Amino acid sequence: MKTLTPYLSFQGTCEAALALYADALGGKVTELKRFGDAPPGATNHPHEEHIMHARFEAEGIRLMASDGRPSDAATTEAAPQITLSLELADRDEQQRAFDKLAAGGKVTMPLADQFWGARFGMLVDRFGIHWMLHSDAPK
Repeated sequence: MKTLTPYLSFQGTCEAALALYADALGGKVTELKRFGDAPPGATNHPHEEHIMHARFEAEGIRLMASDGRPSDAATTEAAPQITLSLELADRDEQQRAFDKLAAGGKVTMPLADQFWGARFGMLVDRFGIHWMLHSDAPK
């Protein structure tokens, strides 16, 4: 068995992003290490409070994240991106997650019923992460 886990990089906003994802997706941070937790000399990160590594989990979802190194380039919308695609069975839960993830970000395609029989929408959250939320039509 293989598992693929997205690893998201932020520039000082990792903790706030994880708090948003916990609220929007009903999950929690299950592991969190700060640069200040490393042994002396192991890192030379100037912000000890920044996240060196974190793991986030919700039902059927696992992400890892970090504030990265100061030399890492910040993600921009013009840069190549990965979009996280989230499939939800419950449309009320889809709407709630979409609204929370979109707050302070940018909706690129509002949630709406689509010709292929699903409700679908896209957004970029306030941390620059691209999301697609999909819910099949009730049967």
